[in-house]
Amino acid sequence: MPKEADHLEGEADKGSKEERTQDASEETGRKRVRANTPSPHRGNTPQASPPRFVSAEELMETAKGMTNMALAHEIMVNQSFKVKPAELPEGSLQHRFKEIMHKAFWDCLEDQLKEDPPTYSHAIKLLAEIKETLLSFLLPGHGRLRSRIEEVLDLPLIQQQAENGALDISQLSQFIVGMMGSLCAPCRDEDIKKLKEISDIVPLLKQIFSLLDLMKVDMANFAVSSIRPHLMQQSVEYERSKFQQFLEKQPNALDYTEKWLEDTVRCLREAGADGSSAASSDPPSLLPLNVHNHAYLRLLRWDHLSDPFPETVLMDQNRFQEMQQEAERLVLLSSVLLVVYTTTGEAISGLPGLMETLKHTVNVMLADMHAPSFSAHEAFATIGEKLCVELSQCLSQHGYSPFSPDRKSILRGQISAIVQPDNPVHKLMDSRIQSYLLVSLESSQNKTPPHLPGGLAPVSKELKELADRFSRLVNYNKVVFSPFYQKLLHKILTGGESP
Repeated sequence: MPKEADHLEGEADKGSKEERTQDASEETGRKRVRANTPSPHRGNTPQASPPRFVSAEELMETAKGMTNMALAHEIMVNQSFKVKPAELPEGSLQHRFKEIMHKAFWDCLEDQLKEDPPTYSHAIKLLAEIKETLLSFLLPGHGRLRSRIEEVLDLPLIQQQAENGALDISQLSQFIVGMMGSLCAPCRDEDIKKLKEISDIVPLLKQIFSLLDLMKVDMANFAVSSIRPHLMQQSVEYERSKFQQFLEKQPNALDYTEKWLEDTVRCLREAGADGSSAASSDPPSLLPLNVHNHAYLRLLRWDHLSDPFPETVLMDQNRFQEMQQEAERLVLLSSVLLVVYTTTGEAISGLPGLMETLKHTVNVMLADMHAPSFSAHEAFATIGEKLCVELSQCLSQHGYSPFSPDRKSILRGQISAIVQPDNPVHKLMDSRIQSYLLVSLESSQNKTPPHLPGGLAPVSKELKELADRFSRLVNYNKVVFSPFYQKLLHKILTGGESP
């Protein structure tokens, strides 16, 4: 985007910047209100460190630090993180203003070049910006390319040529396009090819700037992917220090994290008292690591509408919610397939392709299972009907007796019953998936894949991918916030006694 056009839209951007600043301030304010509100589990117990009010400047500085921390966190935990080109909302005032200003700029450039003799003041400024951008793409080992760019885009020489009527913009543009082709990512080769087909100088310069903007984004993404392996320790220390700064301004900013861990300990003690556990048949131990793993597992059963999320995992709330929804979908999918193969028997056990066909049918019907308009009872009634049709066709094709009306009725009834959380098959698959995720978390440090429980083979690929994402996110969070977790867990498990 040409700088000459950028400064014209500065006023338009100001409004959007103020909105973003206001949003950040409001979000910080909400966190402040939340931090200054006693935790529901504390009742009227006096706070050891009463919250203090801070100035607006301190709040803004804290908000800025938390925003930077969120960006660093996103780069580390999101393996598919990519920088995207900035886009103004279509039809917005800023978008219309930008279009008008850019059109005015390019029209002015075209008028200057049509003068007799041509005026090159705007064009030379554009060439200077292009030169600066091309040089920014170079790595330390690109000495020859750097020399070539400096030689051809010699701005004092270009100024002299313009004054003497000897400047050839078309030739310089061809050089620029060729250099861009040498420096761009392979995915931009087709765009470079299209540039070479443009003969009019103003449209060519306009497209050159558009493609340079995309190349800047490509370069940023290349830098992110290159430095990610080296960012781990720095990112951990950076996030931890930023959170510590926030905690110093809001001393009770770990209230919901403490409640999360306290509730986990209480649940484990209750499970040990009655000899049961959410994820296994053995009473769970109350070692800090075990408590912590069970606490993370509870995030996959969280009531996001009514329970405040723990502060230390707040940046990843959407990720945990997506994984929770994925786990719920796998429970229903594996339950349906288990019922089908148990009810139908050996007749379909070895039929090639049938499992994938049934999986696809169920997945399509469950695609919107977390949408407000989704009706579970209607969806499972439809699943039962569709699976009966597909099974009848498959049995007929392979020479088996078709489904009798009684068997169809039984299968439809069993599938419809799965929607109930207390359904035995539903509970069994849910328990096994939770157990698998917990064992994956416990074995992730040893890089030892856990054993897949029975009945989950049809969803093994999806479950392993989910367990990998879950473990990676949890382990990173553990490393970042370990000093805070250690203090809280020691306090909870020892009743506040000193180490």
